Amino acid sequence: MTLKNDNMTKKNKTLMEILDLILYENPATQDEIADSLGISRRYVTQLIQPLIKDGTIKRAYMIDVKDYEKVAESLGQYVNSKDVSGNLLINDMLDNMAKHVHSQIENSFNAILEYDENKAKKALEMDYATNNMVEKIRTSVETIVSINQYPEFSKSVLYNEVAYDLERIGDYCGHIAKFVINDVYEVSESVLKKLKKMYKTAQKMLRLAMLTFLEGRTELNDDIMELEESIHILQSKAINLIATQMAENSFDEKERSNYFIYLFRVIKAFERIGDISVEIKDVAIEFHENIPRPTTPRSFRLN
Repeated sequence: MTLKNDNMTKKNKTLMEILDLILYENPATQDEIADSLGISRRYVTQLIQPLIKDGTIKRAYMIDVKDYEKVAESLGQYVNSKDVSGNLLINDMLDNMAKHVHSQIENSFNAILEYDENKAKKALEMDYATNNMVEKIRTSVETIVSINQYPEFSKSVLYNEVAYDLERIGDYCGHIAKFVINDVYEVSESVLKKLKKMYKTAQKMLRLAMLTFLEGRTELNDDIMELEESIHILQSKAINLIATQMAENSFDEKERSNYFIYLFRVIKAFERIGDISVEIKDVAIEFHENIPRPTTPRSFRLN
């Protein structure tokens, strides 16, 4: 009897580890779950199959947070409802998504630096995970709003906006990576120098914007806005430099013409990553300080 109880305890513990992994790590397959926990895929299937059938675990390995609490209690695990279904859960998911997007930006730009088509293709593949993360966050936010009827949870929908902004940044990473796939020329060293500065500035803006949202660091507002001004200045300098190169080159070759078009898209992508980071910062200020965002389009507020 004791051996049977020990086996049940071990089984329950493993199931809780699987559920926590799905909630916080966003695994894409059962193989990934098995590898992470050091168990067989067959055992993963055996444990989660009943929860898939009853709807606790949904498609793309998402968990209904309300059902998660019920399952945890049935396994003898104490779960703090506020911690699981409140801000902590979504914060962790957004933090993971932001780290993934940072890597997506890095890999996309490394593809240009090394003019490596394989790295560019790998960077493009990362966008599938980015899109999957958005869906997981959206579903979790819907569950939180449905089971928490307190006024402060009305702000939970702002999590969706941040997730959507991160997804948009992922899309612009595609513009950067596609430069290597679409073009036959490497970037000149003078232009590459400007792109490196734009890359570093965009990465820093995103990092500060996410700190503002996840940790309530609204005092970072001025730093972010200074970086936004810097990235626009860098954009102007890069465009002027490319315009000079265009004047010095013949457009008889279609490839050379396309080179400049694709290069402008890379510059625009970094500028848009910076702008979207400012939008995340604005959402953070509304979330933490209850200050509504301006309704005037940002393009009209820059001057």
